[in-house]
Parts: sequence; structure tokens; C-alpha cells
Amino acid sequence: MTEEDGLVCAYLRGRDGQWRGIGWDEVQAWSAGNGLLWVHLNRSAERARHWLQRDSGLDALVAESLLAEETRPRALERDGNLLVNLRGVNLNPGADPDDMVSLRMWCEPERIVTCRGRRLMAIDDLRERIAKGRGPADAGAFLVEIAGALVNRVSPVIETLDETQDELEDQVVTGERQEIRSRLSALRRQAISLRRYLAPQREAMARILGESVAWLDQHHKAQLREISDRTMRYVEDLDAIRERAAVIQDEVANRVAESMNRNMYMLAIVATVMLPLGFFTGLLGINVDGMPGAHDTPWAFWAVSGFLALLVLAQVIVMRRLRWF
Repeated sequence: MTEEDGLVCAYLRGRDGQWRGIGWDEVQAWSAGNGLLWVHLNRSAERARHWLQRDSGLDALVAESLLAEETRPRALERDGNLLVNLRGVNLNPGADPDDMVSLRMWCEPERIVTCRGRRLMAIDDLRERIAKGRGPADAGAFLVEIAGALVNRVSPVIETLDETQDELEDQVVTGERQEIRSRLSALRRQAISLRRYLAPQREAMARILGESVAWLDQHHKAQLREISDRTMRYVEDLDAIRERAAVIQDEVANRVAESMNRNMYMLAIVATVMLPLGFFTGLLGINVDGMPGAHDTPWAFWAVSGFLALLVLAQVIVMRRLRWF
């Protein structure tokens, strides 16, 4: 049993209530009445694809849904069974948590088939519970535990986003705004990506609660309802994070604009002080000796000054017509 042959893990719950790991041979030999079977597959492996399409006994539409490249969270009842697609945060090394990993499940009263493309820590949590002898007792409990494990893994990610946002708010207040814009953009992108899948996931959970499935009793549905409420709360938290990030971004923009206005004001004061000095030094420093008639006309300097005044007046008229002021 290796990743390469497509069987990530397989467990069988016998009549004694104990789970034990099995391999491909026992998976192939299983039949209804032999206990609760859980088969977890790597959908990218050829053998796993072959088993789903030809040897599993699943409907072609179900097998196609389990192997689809792109999915969104949803739930579909089919002949008293459930086809469920959920998403979990990507906690693999070097990965972004908001790059959520898809988990596809086909749940029957005595068999559960799950597929994934990348590793999911929620599956590891369930396998650890099984190893400790605390595995689910039936298919309904299995669905509850896997949905709960997926939601439990979301909580630390949202707490990290909230802490990051608090840190960014402190940086805005203290004036330490280095790289704050890029961090804000990353924060908003993560919140949007997480919400993109958590919102329909809550709808999928609600759809499960509305289905009449014999092996989901009222206790299971009560637990699923609690998981659905937690998912909705996380969606609301993500909405709050996005809104707070937008407020922080506006505050950063306002502070930057205020700083620029203050600097421009200081420059305007300096320019206002220096402008008359520059004008008079330039005017008194002009060389009128080389102009025609400068020696015969004593008012040549004033003629140049009048010409400059007319030039300024013409500029003012043109700018007024262009509505520059």
C-alpha cells in the first residue's frame, strides 16, 4: 500500500468494532455485510482511477465526480447514499493555507470512498484516531468526524489572519508602515480565497441536513448542524477580516496623502519665500546693454519689464480660459 499505487490507506471495521488497516487485495474482496470499509485514494494514480471506474461498482457519474479535476463544495443524494465534496486548508510544507485541498467522498451505509489530490491533515487526524481505537462507529459518524476535522483545521488559520491584522493595525497607529500595503493585499487575498470555498461548504452541509438518508440519524444531523454553524461563523469572521483590511488600507492611504500634503505645503512655503527673491535677482541681473537703442533709450529696462508683465498677463488669461484655476 503506497502512494504510487493509488491506495493512500484503507481500513475495515469488523464485527468486533475494531478498525484494522488492509490492502488492495482485501479491498477488492470486500462485499456488503463484511463490515464498514473506508478506502482513501490518491486520484492522480492510475490504479486508483482504474479501480473507481471499473472495479468499485460505483455508478459512472459518481466515479467521474470523484475524479474530476475541478470541484466546488457540494452534496448530492443518490439512491440513499451521499456524494459529498468538501475543502480543507492546505497545511502542507511550503503551501499557502488558502490554496484549499479538495476532498471527494462517496458514502454508503457500509462503505466510504474518499479521494484527494494532495495530502490533507484532516485525514491524518482521523487515521490517528483510528490507530488509538477511537474511530467512528458507522458511516454517519465517519461523515461527522471528517467534516469536523476539516473545520477544526480552519480555526488556527483564521486566528493567524486575525493576529496578523491586529499587528497591521498597530503598525498603522505607530506609523511603522513599511511593506504594510503588500501584507494587507496578501491578507485580503487569503481571506477571499478561504471564503470562496467555506461559504459553499456551509451550503453543502445544509444540503446534507435536508436529505433523507437512512444511515444519518438525528444525533448525526445535530453534530453536522453544529459543524455547519461553526463554518458559518468562520465565513463571518473572514468577512470581518476583509472589511477591517479595507479600513486599514483606507487609513494607510489617508496617512500617506496627509504626509504628502504636509511635504507639499512645506515646499510651497519655501517656493513662496524664494520666488520674489529669484524674480528680483533675475530682473536686476539682465543685460540690456546689448539691446538695440539701449544707449539712446534710457527707458529700455522698463520696456523689458513691461514686456515681461504683458507675458505674465497673457499666461494668466490662457490658463483662465483653460480653467486651470
